[in-house]
Amino acid sequence: MLKQLLARKTDFSQADDSHGPALKRTLGPWGLTALGIGAVIGGGIFVITGQAAAEHAGPAIILAFVIAAICCSFTALCYAEFATLIPMSGSSYSYAYATLGELVAWFIGWNMVLEYGVSASAVAVSWTGYFVSLLDHVGIHLPTVLTNAPLAYTDGHLVTTGALFNLPAVGIVMALTWLCYVGIRESSGANLVMVIFKVALIVLVIAAGWHYVNPALWHPFIPASQGPEKYGWAGIMRAATLVFFAYIGFEATSTAAQEAKNPQRDLPIATLASLAICTILYIGIAAVITGLLRFDQLDTAEPVVTAVRAHPQLFMLRWAVEIGALIGLSSVVLVMIIAQPRIFMIMARDGLLPPVFAKIHPRYHTPHINTVITGVGIAALAAVFPLDVLGDLVSMGTLIAFVAVCAGVLILRKTRPDLPRTFRVPWAPVTCVLGVLSCLALLYWENWYQWLLLGIWTVVGMAIYFGYGRRHSHLRREQNLAAES
Repeated sequence: MLKQLLARKTDFSQADDSHGPALKRTLGPWGLTALGIGAVIGGGIFVITGQAAAEHAGPAIILAFVIAAICCSFTALCYAEFATLIPMSGSSYSYAYATLGELVAWFIGWNMVLEYGVSASAVAVSWTGYFVSLLDHVGIHLPTVLTNAPLAYTDGHLVTTGALFNLPAVGIVMALTWLCYVGIRESSGANLVMVIFKVALIVLVIAAGWHYVNPALWHPFIPASQGPEKYGWAGIMRAATLVFFAYIGFEATSTAAQEAKNPQRDLPIATLASLAICTILYIGIAAVITGLLRFDQLDTAEPVVTAVRAHPQLFMLRWAVEIGALIGLSSVVLVMIIAQPRIFMIMARDGLLPPVFAKIHPRYHTPHINTVITGVGIAALAAVFPLDVLGDLVSMGTLIAFVAVCAGVLILRKTRPDLPRTFRVPWAPVTCVLGVLSCLALLYWENWYQWLLLGIWTVVGMAIYFGYGRRHSHLRREQNLAAES
């Protein structure tokens, strides 16, 4: 049994069209980079930035973004090398299968449901905040029982709020699910338009807002500690774990590997470019909003709007921010709905999930059943859970996947040095070890209840693996046939 749990997948040559209708290879470097930016710029910059500044870091939220970016940069280099070796849609799940064995691969794949599926729910919740703000701006007021989660995390407990469910979040998720159902070209094209618009919006906010920045609001840059994880360096580290959520998705490019025209060349470019562009924009917007309004007033559902609204001269910019935020958040949900079904598809092709998860639509060439399952699941979570619970859980699942990817590069360098690598991690021993350590450092600052939720999630995942995946694993079947012969 232990031998199978540690068995590694070495043959990735029949990953696509041997299983029926193939995914269409339509994405070039620009489309893949837009996919990465589309996944990254969303709830983190438009919502969590304000929360992290107000409750943990103050103006030093800028440092929190830098720390999170450094952590991600180590991992991005590792993803880039893996993308040239294993150009499959499975992302870190496939990479773990090739280096750490089937059990770890399942664990990583199961945590990627947190990264893509649950993060889309969190962003959909953020979308509701800006949607309600925009409607209020034009005199339309939706009942709060239909725009809030029925559950909230308060003083260490989940409590009821009296709301029914988050209707706008459900609506946007289902609309984008339909778009992903009908084709990658259509959804990728829509994402490219949304990415261009939201990047232009952020540049506009930075350029226009910079004229009204009050440098005095940046002092003290690191507020004195007022308790555990509230300001000081401990607060900065806690903020880094929160804003790490803002970077989740830069590696979503790797989930579209089987729809890339030239994955060995284009995936490394797209992964690294999307991370670099987003980091620059994040630092700029964080500097502006903390310079427009005192940091402790930014803990709102729409902190960018809150900062802009504090200056009457920027009144017209509020419209652009609200509309742009809606478009930007929509693109994040869209990319996550693109990514998650492809993870399920690869896991099903390995036998770890039922065959229905591997089906491809004969006309649209999309994993249509997975897309519907993913969309419904995302909508259900967005309907009942608040942003803070979802955001932390997503970050933890992602950090664990990143640890596996960084470690996997070193393992594969040792076990398969013969493989051709069109991109190699520079100074791999140092880079990979720093990647592992930085991810573990951010995990250290997570709260105990998030570890509890992750533990419950892991138990459910392992029950599925040992109840179904291990018995139906294609790799196990191949091993048994080889042993019999």
